Amino acid sequence: MVSGRQHRRHRSRAEADQLVIEYEASGVTQAEFCRQQDLPLKTLARYVTRYRKQTVRGNDPNQPQRFVAVEVAASRTAGSELTVVLRGGLRIEVKSGFDAGTLRQLVTVLEA
Repeated sequence: MVSGRQHRRHRSRAEADQLVIEYEASGVTQAEFCRQQDLPLKTLARYVTRYRKQTVRGNDPNQPQRFVAVEVAASRTAGSELTVVLRGGLRIEVKSGFDAGTLRQLVTVLEA
């Protein structure tokens, strides 16, 4: 007799994190990504939640913790509300209401 239950695949934290990185870079919905990867939607949702919590807190085990220099500038009435200066002098200026996840992805790509 064949059971209707599929064999569960156990992934390491690194494998789960890599799936989330691939999902976020794909530009498709979670449902579509799961169909493409033959992955249960609940599993990806759990991986995404865990990954975002660890990267927001700076607990990414693959990245060493480091301090970032911050320069406080005089208040301006127009222009950006936040400027992030990366290694090499690259500058990212964002306005209020920016999406922190998108900024995080951009910084990760630019620092790679």
